[in-house]
Amino acid sequence: MIVGLPKEVKDNESRVGLVPAGVKALTDAGHRVIVQKSAGEGSGIMDEEFVRAGGEILDTAEEVWASANMVVKVKEPIASEYGFLREDLILFTYLHLAPARELTKAMLDSGVIGVAYETITNDLGHLPLLTPMSEVAGRMSVQVGAFYLERVNGGRGVLLGGVPGVAPGRVTIIGGGVVGTNAAKMAVGLGAAVIIIDRDLERLRYLDDVFGSRIKTLASNPYTIAESVAASDLVVGAVLVPGAAAPKLVTRDMLKAMPRGSVIVDVAVDQGGCIETTKPTTHSAPTYYVENVLHYGVTNMPGAVPRTSTFALTNVTLPFALKLAKYGAEEAFKRDPHLKDGANTYRGKVVYQAVAEDQGLQYTQIDQLI
Repeated sequence: MIVGLPKEVKDNESRVGLVPAGVKALTDAGHRVIVQKSAGEGSGIMDEEFVRAGGEILDTAEEVWASANMVVKVKEPIASEYGFLREDLILFTYLHLAPARELTKAMLDSGVIGVAYETITNDLGHLPLLTPMSEVAGRMSVQVGAFYLERVNGGRGVLLGGVPGVAPGRVTIIGGGVVGTNAAKMAVGLGAAVIIIDRDLERLRYLDDVFGSRIKTLASNPYTIAESVAASDLVVGAVLVPGAAAPKLVTRDMLKAMPRGSVIVDVAVDQGGCIETTKPTTHSAPTYYVENVLHYGVTNMPGAVPRTSTFALTNVTLPFALKLAKYGAEEAFKRDPHLKDGANTYRGKVVYQAVAEDQGLQYTQIDQLI
């Protein structure tokens, strides 16, 4: 199979879908890997490294997309890439289709086989290809929040850790999964007063055991969320419903009770956000205000630390890329039910139920098509 590695084009996205070790693994398995010139430079990977691993360098994205049987990326295609999609192509990347109607339409119109990192599962029902970027984004959420709480950066001038004689900043984390847990690690490490809200009481018991008295846990309901948000300097949205749009748990009215200059970092923005006032932003223009609350809604947060993120991501994506390259999509889906869970679009059909339901589209089981 010919595997294509184009350069990412989303705003300030410097990650890359394969590292030299992955290129070598694919070429050792008999596949051809074509890499767009300078695709890895943002992650500190030079073209020469890809060449030494067996890759071939092509000058343009058009050449890579046109020649490849499978394209491996990091982020979903943007409008300038829709024209590259075609029926005989496997696209292996993060897709986050539920809130992305235009992208979904482009993929259905083209007939491309879309395999999404974020819906591939494992034996425990977890999402192993989402986990490393959730770890990065969770840790970054508090780092970013602390930065924007500084008065010179638009916040209310709060130091999350406080100092002797002055209370620490107050952080509410909505969602106790991978993002929320990693956000809590950072917030606790800074010395903040931390509350984690989740609907799963067993998860809260686990977090209580892990963090002990360093955090407080609360069962999720509108009253609890409103009370906690109102008392917070930083709110981290960390809610995930696999493959589906995130529920809007923090309303605009709740923001009116927050201190002026407090900060919201909605990590769930890729799935539409769990804050009613969330909208996608970019690294070039990351923030905006609603009700005097600073919002950060960058959809590719880990792209700000591309070297760490690229190597963490490709550690988990490569085994699945090797299966897709070896067997092709249809046979790989039959052999690996967890990889099959990653199928979102297939030759003009929506084959992931949550995406179909969120967009009011017809859902077709992948087993009926392969």
